Amino acid sequence: MESAVCIADSVAAGAARPGDVVAEHISRHHETAAALNALVQPRHAEARAEAAALEPLLREAALAGPLAGVPVSVKECFSVAGLVTTLGIESRRHAIDVADSALVARLRAAGAIIVGKANVPQAMFLHETVNPVWGCTNHPLDVSRGPGGSSGGDAALVAAGVVPLAVATDLAGSIRQPAHVCGIAGFLPRSAALGDGGGFNTMPHLSVVRPRAGFLAREVGDLTRAFYATVGESSADASGAVLERSSACGLRIAWWDEAGPLEPSPAVRRAVHEAVAGLERAGASVARVDGSLATDAAWLHLAILSADGGADIRRLFAGGRPMPSVARLLRLAGVPRWLRPLLALASQAVGGRIEAEALRVTGPRRGAAFAGLLAARLEIRKRLASLVGTYDAVVCPVSALPALRHGSAARLVVAAAPCLLANLLDLPSGTVPVTRVRPEEEGRRGSSRDPVVEAARATDRGSRGLPVGVQVLGVPLVGVPLVGVPDGVSPADPYRPERVVLNVMRLIERLIEH
Repeated sequence: MESAVCIADSVAAGAARPGDVVAEHISRHHETAAALNALVQPRHAEARAEAAALEPLLREAALAGPLAGVPVSVKECFSVAGLVTTLGIESRRHAIDVADSALVARLRAAGAIIVGKANVPQAMFLHETVNPVWGCTNHPLDVSRGPGGSSGGDAALVAAGVVPLAVATDLAGSIRQPAHVCGIAGFLPRSAALGDGGGFNTMPHLSVVRPRAGFLAREVGDLTRAFYATVGESSADASGAVLERSSACGLRIAWWDEAGPLEPSPAVRRAVHEAVAGLERAGASVARVDGSLATDAAWLHLAILSADGGADIRRLFAGGRPMPSVARLLRLAGVPRWLRPLLALASQAVGGRIEAEALRVTGPRRGAAFAGLLAARLEIRKRLASLVGTYDAVVCPVSALPALRHGSAARLVVAAAPCLLANLLDLPSGTVPVTRVRPEEEGRRGSSRDPVVEAARATDRGSRGLPVGVQVLGVPLVGVPLVGVPDGVSPADPYRPERVVLNVMRLIERLIEH
């Protein structure tokens, strides 16, 4: 399947007709729909009509738009006029969208064709895309596993070639974790770039950390094109022509291979080592640094997300019942602070080390207790500052595991811990595919009394051939010179940190290709 950049350039040049492009992708949807169940609200008739309406505009190149004729899927939390935003909650089946979300409108203005909405986990609360409204979405390579979440529907569509580009959101790894498990690329800019894109925020009373909009694609160049097309850059920038650095020479890369509370699967660790080694061979200077920063940030981020005891998520159900996996996490979020140490001791006594730590760290906090979380976040930011000025970016895991088996996400929330530093501190970040699990890497995790470790062990079994990616984190600070900026980019550029991340992602992509 062609990339978004190839499609848009071919359409703009008159070498391809938008109607034919859309028809091809609709056909691909029909081929894969039964196995994937990912595009849960298709708008094929409307997409065909919009493609036909685009064709007369293409006679004037200035009207083509940087995403002309590109089929795009939209995460279910974004409004698309005439469709519904259910969030997988049955009481919201008739919540009809009266207008497009801001980011959807920008995509249309850039020439993209919206082919429909993709599935999400119920209330976007887990890294497994399943809900009672639209059902379960499967991984494109293994139907016994999911494509992650909460942007799993979009990731599955991109990986399966149904669309070359998708728009999504990320509050706790929701773009990067699905990209990692599906073997595609994902990009999460800072909140100042796109905000939440007008998507539905399931935790509106939480202002400390918020969801951010971003993109999923098979190629980093497509992420670059989509980003600059929607932040309002010039047509030259949106084309991607000035955004790439020709080599890794002079880049300064920090890296770690820790993945939080869980020991990473062998392929996860190997992916980081291969990406870093490739950058070093290409001329970058690399240095291993302490990854405990990311682990501490992950626990803190989970503490902040659970500080309301799950109240915002409960309100979404309007008296209805959440599905069991969501209900389990809501019960844990609501356990009062005074009871948590006792439950943690009980869990630890039977081997539940990770769940015991989760009980100690998370749960309701108000007033001074919540202020303590904010103070802890400031300390994390100070620790990150030690990297700024010394390194241009960090390469690290996305998740401790490859694609999860259906039904295991509630137990394995901490698998996505490596993603949470970027969410906590509003860092630009991205995921790029690097490798696949080798047969000899499936069974290396030892048995354990810890149920989380046992669930991870079950995930590793049978995972051969599944994709594994790495994460690239930006380390931006105003006024600090960054070596990794592409040639010709002004130091005053407001999107300089995003350009650095995209540049490093593209370099890794090219190194892996060769």
